[in-house]
Amino acid sequence: MRIFLTGATGYIGGATLDALLRAGHQVTALVRDNNKAARIAARGARPVVGSLADPNTYQAVADAQDGYIHTAYDSSAIGIANDRSAIETLLASARRPRTVSALPAEPRFFIYTSCGWVLGRASEAVDESAPVNPVGIVEWRPAHEQLVLDATTDTLRTAVVRSGVVYGGGSGIVGDLFRMATNGLVRVIGDGNNRWPLVYDRDLADLYVRIAANHTASGVFNANDEGDERVNDIVAAISPYLPHNPDVRHVPIDEARSKMGPYADVLALDQVVRSRRSRALGWNPTLHSVAGNAARLLEEWRASRA
Repeated sequence: MRIFLTGATGYIGGATLDALLRAGHQVTALVRDNNKAARIAARGARPVVGSLADPNTYQAVADAQDGYIHTAYDSSAIGIANDRSAIETLLASARRPRTVSALPAEPRFFIYTSCGWVLGRASEAVDESAPVNPVGIVEWRPAHEQLVLDATTDTLRTAVVRSGVVYGGGSGIVGDLFRMATNGLVRVIGDGNNRWPLVYDRDLADLYVRIAANHTASGVFNANDEGDERVNDIVAAISPYLPHNPDVRHVPIDEARSKMGPYADVLALDQVVRSRRSRALGWNPTLHSVAGNAARLLEEWRASRA
């Protein structure tokens, strides 16, 4: 299939790009500059230099695709507006007739990347059927999810991936734990007994590929390894693989909010999430634990930082 991908140089998008290429798809990737374009081309994709903020830089190319995967995240002051603009632009492309298609008998697809934080606190297990209760930092996400889901028609299927906390490589929140532990001091927000829904970056990428290839896959799909690991357990599992045990400081949530704003609340969020609909697609994560794979993941983190 011909697939248009945003965020291909990012954490989730980079893993998804590699998985799509391994599966034999033709990927056109939106990038911000020529340096990133060169890196994307070297990996085997077709780069398009443009910006989410300016649909004119990519809409014509998007019109020619069979499917769309939106993983880009813009953290700027206008990031939320840019995200909505990208959704509307790509959905408009998806609704236009195709002149030539690798899939003449199948509907186009659009996959949107959201996050498990839209579910809010979930001390008991919840799956894709649970109502949303977003924490403040992602309170805008459900409206964008619904915009995507409401766009489903006979000729367009849409899906929302609610990712857990991604681990693997050198980025992300778990990567921050490795960095702090290596530097000798880990700051844990709250008492550390909260559970994070986690997912390995390559396993998350595999879910995107499965949704893209399954012509009946639509709706919401959670993505986490269901290990239900507590933050304290993850931190404790890292220590044996370091020259010296790091100090661990538990930061009271009010103090953390004063320094980090609403981001502190997501780090202290307790969630037990199940990926029932994703598993129904045959998705089965290869890793089910950060703590149980701490040595491997620490080496991945070190290699990516070298």
